Amino acid sequence: AWSIHENNINYHLLVILRPPCGHSFSLGPTEQLPASRSRIRVVLECTCSREQLLGKTWCFLHRSGDQLLSEQDSYLLDTLCTGNYLDVEKVACWVQMLVGSAWLLLPQSQHCQLTVLPSCWSCKFQLTGTPGRQITIEMVFAVEEGSSGAYVSLKE
Repeated sequence: AWSIHENNINYHLLVILRPPCGHSFSLGPTEQLPASRSRIRVVLECTCSREQLLGKTWCFLHRSGDQLLSEQDSYLLDTLCTGNYLDVEKVACWVQMLVGSAWLLLPQSQHCQLTVLPSCWSCKFQLTGTPGRQITIEMVFAVEEGSSGAYVSLKE
């Protein structure tokens, strides 16, 4: 969605998160979760049949004790999760860091300034360039609930 108010343009984006290979998302219980945690549980999936077809892949669910997650998958889960749940604040901080780093590589960064606005449940950015004009972008994160086509916001 987007809106215009005087010289300000506001964009609201829904960003759908997909689980990494060998993982899925499921709705967890809502009671007793810390405020920063969503109720989106990260679940290990059996990929043994994929391992047989492709070779050299690990089934995260049935790997032996000495086989560790790849560094990339371990980093991603440690970065975005607290325990077995997606952590909304961690997701927002990670995306803010990625967008900020990518912005510096774009030619537009020479003419517009990107400012990260405070938010715990989403990513908010403000672009300022032309005097008197501002663009505000808010990214809200969600995951698909099963294969129903319905989405659950991490903001809930």
